[in-house]
Amino acid sequence: MVKARNEKLKHIINWANSNHEIRAVLLTSSLASAIAPVDKFSDLDIELVFEDLTAALKDDSWLSEFGRVIAKVAESEEAFDGKHAMRMVLYEDYVKVDFKLYSILEFQKEAAKSELPEDWDVGYKVLIDKDRLCKNLKPPTYQSVIIKKPGAEKFAQVMNDFWWDMTYVAKCLARDELFYAKFMTENMMRNDYLVPMIEWYISLSHDWKITTNKHGRFFKKYLSSELWKKIEATFASAEIQDNWRALFAYADIAHELGTELAEKLTYQYPVLLEKDIRNYLNAIKNHTELK
Repeated sequence: MVKARNEKLKHIINWANSNHEIRAVLLTSSLASAIAPVDKFSDLDIELVFEDLTAALKDDSWLSEFGRVIAKVAESEEAFDGKHAMRMVLYEDYVKVDFKLYSILEFQKEAAKSELPEDWDVGYKVLIDKDRLCKNLKPPTYQSVIIKKPGAEKFAQVMNDFWWDMTYVAKCLARDELFYAKFMTENMMRNDYLVPMIEWYISLSHDWKITTNKHGRFFKKYLSSELWKKIEATFASAEIQDNWRALFAYADIAHELGTELAEKLTYQYPVLLEKDIRNYLNAIKNHTELK
């Protein structure tokens, strides 16, 4: 796949060089970043600056210049925000290319901003620049993806919301409502609360100068095997009793991470809230003290 990806990139560059409508080409994301790991599954992220973007958006046939398209996601005209458009393509050789398409004017607006957009700040390489559109592009700082230290208010909000949402899960499990329970545990509790807790925990020991990439991709790399097993325990099957087990695993890991973070950041940990919610969870699970 690496060979196919490299050949695809060369093909795109050659095509863009000979195409008057393309005025600049950038490579972004992991393949252009100094801090992101790259493997054989890494995609090509290509930004194209068009002389006439409106015309380009009316006909996607140019995507087939680089091989047979087997799957594609294209923004509709309604979704186009006027700044840039996306064409995400999987080719027959299994190389995936995410094309971001700019007009010259919108590209210049982005380039003139005081801070780089996130997809440039994580790293970029100028592959083609026919009109020197990239001459004033600032170097990447990587700060947009570095995990930020939470303030006391943010920390308190995450901890409060975490324990609050556990009550919804408990009621869903007691009612045998698996879909809603999974929505709360995976969409809300994991993504909105547990992921930030783990990010803060990891970044705290790295002086707030680290990224774990999107949605915890690199968590396992930075956590002890013991702690990773505790986090793994928050994942459950479709069986209701296994989801109860995972719910209490959530409670245990939130306590462990939350209390350590609170101590080291000198913030307040909601001790009484945790105690009361744990009592509530046990009552719901056992259907006790319920009228």
